[in-house]
Amino acid sequence: MVTKTLKIEGMTCASCAQTVEKGTKKLQGVASSSVNLATEKLSVEFDENEASIKDIQAAVDKAGYKAISDAEKKTFSISGMTCASCAQTIERATSKLDGVIESDVNLATEKMNVQYDSSTVTVSDIADAVASAGYEAREDVGSSSESIDEDRVKKEMEIKSLWKRFLISAIFAAPLLYIAMGHLVGAPLPRLIDPEFNPEAFALIQAILTLPVVIVNRSIYSVGFKTLFRGHPNMDSLIAIGTSAAALYGVFATVMIYSGDTSYANDLYFETAAVILALITLGKYLETLTKGKTSEAIKKLMGLAPKTAKVIRNGQEVEISIDEVEVDDIVVVKPGEKLPVDGVVVEGMTAIDESMLTGESIPVEKNIGDNVIGASINKNGTIQYRATKVGKDTALSQIIKLVEDAQGSKAPIAKMADVISGYFVPIVIGIAILSGLAWYIGGQSVVFSLTILISVLVIACPCALGLATPTAIMIGTGKGAENGVLIKSGVALETTHKLQTIVFDKTGTITEGKPIVTDIVTANGISEDELLSLAASAEKGSEHQLGEAIVKGATEKQLKLMKTTAFNAIPGHGIEVTIDDKNLLLGNKKLMDDRNISLGELMENSDQLANEGKTPMYIAMNGQIAGIIAVADTVKENSVKAIEKLHQMGIEVAMITGDNKRTAEAIAKQVGIDRVLSEVLPEDKASEVKKLQEEGKKVAMVGDGINDAPALAQSDVGIAIGSGTDVAMESADIVLMRSDLMDVPTAVQLSKSTLRNIKQNLFWAFAYNTAGIPVAMGILFLFGGPLLSPMFAAAAMTFSSLSVLLNALRLKRFKPSTLN
Repeated sequence: MVTKTLKIEGMTCASCAQTVEKGTKKLQGVASSSVNLATEKLSVEFDENEASIKDIQAAVDKAGYKAISDAEKKTFSISGMTCASCAQTIERATSKLDGVIESDVNLATEKMNVQYDSSTVTVSDIADAVASAGYEAREDVGSSSESIDEDRVKKEMEIKSLWKRFLISAIFAAPLLYIAMGHLVGAPLPRLIDPEFNPEAFALIQAILTLPVVIVNRSIYSVGFKTLFRGHPNMDSLIAIGTSAAALYGVFATVMIYSGDTSYANDLYFETAAVILALITLGKYLETLTKGKTSEAIKKLMGLAPKTAKVIRNGQEVEISIDEVEVDDIVVVKPGEKLPVDGVVVEGMTAIDESMLTGESIPVEKNIGDNVIGASINKNGTIQYRATKVGKDTALSQIIKLVEDAQGSKAPIAKMADVISGYFVPIVIGIAILSGLAWYIGGQSVVFSLTILISVLVIACPCALGLATPTAIMIGTGKGAENGVLIKSGVALETTHKLQTIVFDKTGTITEGKPIVTDIVTANGISEDELLSLAASAEKGSEHQLGEAIVKGATEKQLKLMKTTAFNAIPGHGIEVTIDDKNLLLGNKKLMDDRNISLGELMENSDQLANEGKTPMYIAMNGQIAGIIAVADTVKENSVKAIEKLHQMGIEVAMITGDNKRTAEAIAKQVGIDRVLSEVLPEDKASEVKKLQEEGKKVAMVGDGINDAPALAQSDVGIAIGSGTDVAMESADIVLMRSDLMDVPTAVQLSKSTLRNIKQNLFWAFAYNTAGIPVAMGILFLFGGPLLSPMFAAAAMTFSSLSVLLNALRLKRFKPSTLN
């Protein structure tokens, strides 16, 4: 028996804890299960032979919650992968290790994410398992200015190396192709190497020209045969077998020519081997070049941060590397400079352009005590600020981490392609051998059968399958980041396009969350300014939101506030004060009724304001009604547009709030909400989302507060407003950095565009292999058509991978559509 602890997300009450306990106790092999609601932890004792962490997580998921292992998560950079089969091999090798819960390899980013129990398995064990599979794993330390530069240099060196390999291959393959094939179409050849006059020299010169091409591409053979002999063949294995067969047959034919059988001069296969290697190298070069463009979002984000910072050390201003800045350092920033890290202003005032994070182009005024964000631009004043978050903790670094994690994650749609590509290479080798033998047994020559074998091996590369999903996810999440939409995972990206209902929290999401004075209605000859001034004087120092709104309203109008000589709070009703010998009552309708103060003509105004979702505050002076001041939480500028856009997309929109039904429906009517969930207590928001899910709908929740976190976790897709709390953003699947609700339809549009792109990629990848392999096997020749040349097979294979990458790059043109 072993005991493991899992973190549970989505619980709101003791009933939730009981549900999780019951759900896990039912599992075979589970001896005990205990949930602590306060720490949100599940402690479970189970027999590892009968149950696993994955089984327990599935049981919790079925109960409506989410179980996250306390296991460590590490990212590794993988070297040596050439196709999707390599990724599958590494995943299988690492998943077999005791203590590894999950292992995901992303071919496009060349990264592996491993979730593991550090008490059972170590980083070295994981790296060793990867090495045993024939690849190299290095623990990824995350993005820093140095690591990004290092990665860029490494990628540039790889591109240069591939280009050099291709040039050398092409320099030797081009004349070889001319010598081997030119005479067949009437092109002149020197008598010295003409097969009719000197077949020995004809064969020898081809062998000599092929040798440098094989040597410069020797890595294909070392990797290909190594993985083949280990039982995990990959794309290099296919190329290595095919070109080796061609080259070795060429050597055999040369020996036969020198033995006197000159008929073999027409069957030399050297040019096939050399041209295939040249084309494969060109394909790899173009693929690496194109793949580099898929990660431009990270490069752009990294480029926002300055490389150095000016800090005060020992009373002196010194310039240091950004990585050397420590918490509590005093940072100096002059006009036009970028802020290196996050902090709080301690001296000076300025305006700062925070558009890189918020999308808001108007500079924000900053004074002493205000928070500032690293990578934003100081516009006009010199400031000093105390560093509060440095290195990986800065807002920019957190965004980069989110984007990297999302780009490295897998969408559910990728699983099918992964499974197929894992079995693909060995099946292709079998098909190639069987089809070659079948043609030979059917009476064809060795050369013909060899052509079939090589064509099948070369054309059937699983690269296109392996690149179809991760490249689209990389670009999709990158475009999201550019548009202020941080999508945390491939799963979230895929699920978003299926949404049928989106639930918005009201306060701070649909509305600003800051009540303001909207209407002033006066009676008995008092002016609006006088009424507002008296009310604000009475409410001065009030901590109530409505009182604060009235004081703010008077301050904005620069009205003079008067001194109160008596103050009496009436719980649940309002307040009674004396100002300049005037007895003032401020409060709700109950207060007016208790003091027998008639509203008179203002009764109609009162009802109208309430119907509009505003809160009327009544003011009476010396026993007579003086007027009404209405306070309301204003709707955000883009709320109506966002909801209208979602309706155009066929998505139902609901609003959840603790407000009374009348106020909630007034706001809902104002912005066009379909469904109102009013008078909902904070702890019940998650259960309301669950009720919608029980109707069979895919539901998203959009919120910004701590009390929204359980609902965000419960929903199929949790969307947090960037201006909200850290807890809400941690619980969400998508974070809207600009706090603009128009980014909700943008997220849905981006999900639809990305999924459409992935499906296109997968269709063409499958279609290519479905059509290509039978053609390479000679199906057309069987019915009187042409036989596919291995060289054309190599060109077609290269094109298939490039077509998938180029199609994914079309996503870079994504722009959120506006209202129709």
